[in-house]
Amino acid sequence: MGETLRILLVDDEPLIRSGLAAILSLEKDLDVVGEADDGREVWSQVRRLQPNLVMMDVRMPQMNGIEATAQLVANSGLLPHAPRILILTTFESDDYVYDALKAGAHGFLLKRSQPEELIQTVRAVARGESIVFPSKLRQLVADRQRHGGVAGNDVVGSAGLSARENEVLQNLARGYNNQEIAERMFLGVETVKSHIASILTKLGVRDRTQAVIAAYESGFILPGAR
Repeated sequence: MGETLRILLVDDEPLIRSGLAAILSLEKDLDVVGEADDGREVWSQVRRLQPNLVMMDVRMPQMNGIEATAQLVANSGLLPHAPRILILTTFESDDYVYDALKAGAHGFLLKRSQPEELIQTVRAVARGESIVFPSKLRQLVADRQRHGGVAGNDVVGSAGLSARENEVLQNLARGYNNQEIAERMFLGVETVKSHIASILTKLGVRDRTQAVIAAYESGFILPGAR
C-alpha cells in the first residue's frame, strides 16, 4: 500500500491492545496512532486523530462496539474521511457482531486469529473491502433467526431489483468478488460495479455486507444455502 494506514485500537483489555499494537507495529505501512478502552472515547479520538481504520472490541462495559459503530456512521458526514470499522470478537457466533455489522461495521475478526490473518484483514478492510466470509455471515443470520431476532422484512422483494441485479446479489451472498462475478456472469468488472451500486441504492444500504444481510433477512437467500 502506498500510504501509511492510521489505526485506532479500542478494547477494554490493555493486554489485547498492547498485543495488537505490537503485531501491527512490525509492518511499515501500519501505524497505531491511538488507543481507547471504551466506546465512549471513540468519537472524540476519531475527530482528533483522523484514523483510516478503527479496530474495536464488540463487547465493552460502558459503550459497546455496536453503539460506537452506530455513532461513527451517524456522524461520518462531519469528518474529512470516515474511517473503516473492523470489529474484534472472542466468539465466532455472536449477536453483538451481527448487530455491529448491521450498524455499519465493515468486517469482523476473531481475537484468536493468527498474526498473518490479522494483517491481511486490516489491509483488506482499508482497501474498501467488506470482510465477512459468507459462511460466517450465514451462521450469524441463522443463529439470530433461531432466537427470533430477525425481522423478516422483504426488503429485497420490494426493492425492484432487475433480474440481472438479483443474480449479482446472489453471487455477492456466495462470497464472490467483483472479478469472479464478472467471469461467472460474462460481464465487465465495471458493469458489475455499476450493478452493485444500483443494488445498494435500491436496498437503502451502505455496503456489500449490509446488502447480503438484507438478502438473508428477506428470505431471498436462505442462511443454510451454499
